[in-house]
Amino acid sequence: MWDFNIGQAFGLMMRTTPFIVLRLIVYFGITLAYILVTGTGAGLGWGIGHIAGEDGPGTFATWGGIFGFGITAAVLYFLREYILYMVKAAHIAVIVELLDGGQIPDGQNQITYGQKAVQARFAEANVLFAVDQIIKGVLRAVMGLVRTLTSIIPIPGAQQIIGIIQAFLNIAVGFLDEVILGYGMKTKADNPWASARTALVLYGQNYQVMLKNAAWLTVIIYGLSFVLFLVLLAPAGAIAFLFPGGLSAFGIIIAILLAWSLKSALLEPLAITCMMQVYFPTVEGQTPNPQWEQKLNELSKKFRELGEKAASWVGGRSAPAQDPMPPQGSGPA
Repeated sequence: MWDFNIGQAFGLMMRTTPFIVLRLIVYFGITLAYILVTGTGAGLGWGIGHIAGEDGPGTFATWGGIFGFGITAAVLYFLREYILYMVKAAHIAVIVELLDGGQIPDGQNQITYGQKAVQARFAEANVLFAVDQIIKGVLRAVMGLVRTLTSIIPIPGAQQIIGIIQAFLNIAVGFLDEVILGYGMKTKADNPWASARTALVLYGQNYQVMLKNAAWLTVIIYGLSFVLFLVLLAPAGAIAFLFPGGLSAFGIIIAILLAWSLKSALLEPLAITCMMQVYFPTVEGQTPNPQWEQKLNELSKKFRELGEKAASWVGGRSAPAQDPMPPQGSGPA
């Protein structure tokens, strides 16, 4: 059915408790920021609305809440690089180390160790973020190829089933990009662009195994997230009722945010650990297939960009060729 072991993955993830606590603080902090700023916006709107007449307070409170929510979203949008660099990637580095049977060196704080590991691979946060965005672009291109291949299946009713499967797989791509980043940390690659390129070729030539497991994980993780959403509806509604004007509709949004916080803090690292359990053994001993490299070159502009970045990478190191599995085949177009 699937190739990962949830029990083992959960046990390994719990060995990274400092990061779990950090993720809880960060993501619940984000949710709290949404609640406070949205509530403040609603309060200001409620006060201003009294000038507009009888229906003014409720209407202005709603728009004030929407405005506050939008401001928070905009601020956090610009912080996403920092969160990826300091929290998510550092957590991946520690998980990779433990998954390989390693130990965090004595006397080192786990969070500090993970952050130093990321800094050794990526010179700055914007480099990591750029690599991650290109990886996502290539993964979406592979999904496009899969859609093309499955669309020609001549089975009555198959397209509806395939459509559902593809919807799951599009969501599942969100679990795969961080596994590709983890590959560079596992191989101790000096060139983050070249290691991502190699990892993507290995992913492409094993896409059936990877997508099957990613689809199962998507069902499990989002199923649990929906259960969390239902459980959190009541307390979220109570919080929303405290907003000026009793904006009960915001209760649903708050419940979604709380469920998202728990998913991001607890369920996502579990899913990524499970995918690493599949990806690393699957690609062990494999070399990039030149045919898949050529296929990705033709399929994705992002993949060609990765090759260009890999060839020009210096980053204080001597040469991109130091990647343990350098790009093969046609090279960047």
